[in-house]
Parts: sequence; structure tokens; C-alpha cells
Amino acid sequence: MELKDEIVINAPRDVVYDALNDVEVLKECIPGCEELTKHSDTDLEALVVLKIGPVKAKFKGNVTLSPDAPPERFSLKGEGNGGAAGFAKGGADVVLEEHPEGTLLRYDANADIGGKLAQLGSRLVQGTAKKLSAKFFASFAERVSADAAT
Repeated sequence: MELKDEIVINAPRDVVYDALNDVEVLKECIPGCEELTKHSDTDLEALVVLKIGPVKAKFKGNVTLSPDAPPERFSLKGEGNGGAAGFAKGGADVVLEEHPEGTLLRYDANADIGGKLAQLGSRLVQGTAKKLSAKFFASFAERVSADAAT
């Protein structure tokens, strides 16, 4: 499954980059996030509760950040396990470009799923993934824009 999108955030690029590395900002913006722990500058652990179609599960996962060329770009890889619901693993490349209204954030992500999640059908899973990523980036843009304005 692949997801691509872009969003303009009304804040300077370095502010957006810092927010993408701020555990409190991320925890607030990730849908269903119950816990987010930063073990190092590049390693995070998360506990997220999600409902995808009829399947509701608590996913525990790890994310590794790779700051390729901060603050212009970075990548991340992660995997999560939802017990009987299944698993997901994937990664994303994120590019931050200066924009007249602030920062253009562009991402290109891919994920593989297994277990009950894979049995739900790709349309349902991809639709839910798009909805969750849109919700995250809308919340993130709102939070970072408000922080930059103050």
C-alpha cells in the first residue's frame, strides 16, 4: 500500500522539522496515540489504538528516524504489532520545502500489512490509512501553525 500527499503548514521549515521531532506534538496529533516514548534522537516507541473496519486493536510499535539532510528531508521506518489483529510495517520519506505561506511538507509512504488486517481488503485498509494520515497532518498543521503564531 502506498500513500502520497502534501500539505502547506503556516510555519518556517525549521519550526516544522522541530515539531516532527517533538514527542508531545506527535502524541497529540497521532490519531489513537496513547503513549509515545522517545528512547533516543532516532528511536521512538508507540502504543496506538485503531479501529479499521470491524477490527479494533492496540498496536505497539517502534519507529526509527533517519535524518538524511535536516531540515530539508528525513525518512522513517517502523513496524507495529496488534496481536490477533495483525501487523504493519513500512516507511516514509518526508521532504520539507520553503513555501510563500510557510513550509510545504511532502511525504511518500509505503506499508505492508498482515493478519486480520490483510483480510479486510485493500480498499478498506487504504481508505482508513488515508483518512488517518489526513487527520494527523491536519492536526499537526493546526498545532504547528498556532505555535508559530505565538
